[in-house]
Amino acid sequence: MKQNFLHSAEGQKLELRFQELKAEFAQLGWLTQGSVVPNHPGSWRWTRKVRAKTVSVSLSPEQADLFREAIGNHRKLEAIVDEMRLISQEILMNSAPGIRKKTASKDHPKTS
Repeated sequence: MKQNFLHSAEGQKLELRFQELKAEFAQLGWLTQGSVVPNHPGSWRWTRKVRAKTVSVSLSPEQADLFREAIGNHRKLEAIVDEMRLISQEILMNSAPGIRKKTASKDHPKTS
């Protein structure tokens, strides 16, 4: 029965992975979107979209390092959230009875 899915081996494995992802999420530092690219010798440029427009800001080398790390953290966050969403969907679909699908009738015109 589906109500016992969380207690099954597969359900427990998914629950464990979900908890691991939550722990990874908690370890992330600063977050931001965009990219950091060289601008002029000794300077960098952080570029991102704001309200469908590209916005750029000049950065020092030290700022560029911080922004690259924050951008990497944001990408990790997105991957974590994507995996958590998939696990959640699997758990939710298997944790309660669903609607039974009707079998197509041989007399139904669309199945002929």
